Amino acid sequence: MSANTDPTPIVPDASGLKVTIVASSWHQQVMGGLIAGAAELLDEASATHELVMVPGTFELPIVAAAAAPSADAIVALGVVIRGGTPHFDYVCNAATDGLTRVALDTGVPMGFGVLTCDTQEQALARAGLPDSVENKGREAALAAISTALTLKDIRARANSGGLGFAG
Repeated sequence: MSANTDPTPIVPDASGLKVTIVASSWHQQVMGGLIAGAAELLDEASATHELVMVPGTFELPIVAAAAAPSADAIVALGVVIRGGTPHFDYVCNAATDGLTRVALDTGVPMGFGVLTCDTQEQALARAGLPDSVENKGREAALAAISTALTLKDIRARANSGGLGFAG
């Protein structure tokens, strides 16, 4: 899990949730770890999930937007490694802004598992591989289903008249 000192989170029961993992094809070793970590967490949580591959991180938002109407949550996975040109900044900003927009426009929670690293070594350390110190694919999946369950609860309470503030 995470390299910080937070306790290991409890995996919630996400039975009945439909989750789409949208993943970049670049950096296959890192992506393999991220995808495996996300799928493992979703299996533990009993969520139904499917994997959709895209060419690169830049393409994550448009495919996430297309997947949103039939998903309760989306896990977006990608890797961008800094190079010698501004390409890194443009792709990172486009992915972050695009995925945020999809989540806000559709109301479908987005697990943000896009690694933005200076080096391949940093990406490998976060990929959930045997020698990794973190598993960002797993963390993104947990964030997506936890948020989906919270939204489901809030929406159910709002529809039953139970969500309101005394004042």
